[in-house]
Amino acid sequence: MAKTLKTSIPCPCGGADYVSCCQVWHQGTAASSPELLMRSRYSAYALGLHDYVLDTWHPSTRPATLDDDAQDERPRWQSLKIYRSEIEPSGESGLVEFLAIYKINGKAYRLHEVSRFVRQESRWYYLNGEFPDKIAS
Repeated sequence: MAKTLKTSIPCPCGGADYVSCCQVWHQGTAASSPELLMRSRYSAYALGLHDYVLDTWHPSTRPATLDDDAQDERPRWQSLKIYRSEIEPSGESGLVEFLAIYKINGKAYRLHEVSRFVRQESRWYYLNGEFPDKIAS
């Protein structure tokens, strides 16, 4: 779990500040929608909170470790843009399409993904993602 910050920083997900944005999710409150979970996971990647990322990954698809744990140079997450966020009528699954910009060794990369989420026992979990060829407008 994330420690409480005495001085707030800008929230990596684009929110005004971390304390009033993603910190509450990182401290254990369940995100109430796939989009909030997506934003909090992005912020967790940016802040190096890998336990949170793994804890919010559905057990059926969760890896043992994160790929960037093995890299010499970890990605430096730069920005996040949400294109769409949907919850199925059943309320038990949803998706978020996003574009994230990150840098490794000073070179910029784009991650465009349509992430799928499921809700179990009142908690949302990341299930998996697809990488579309075209960015939605």
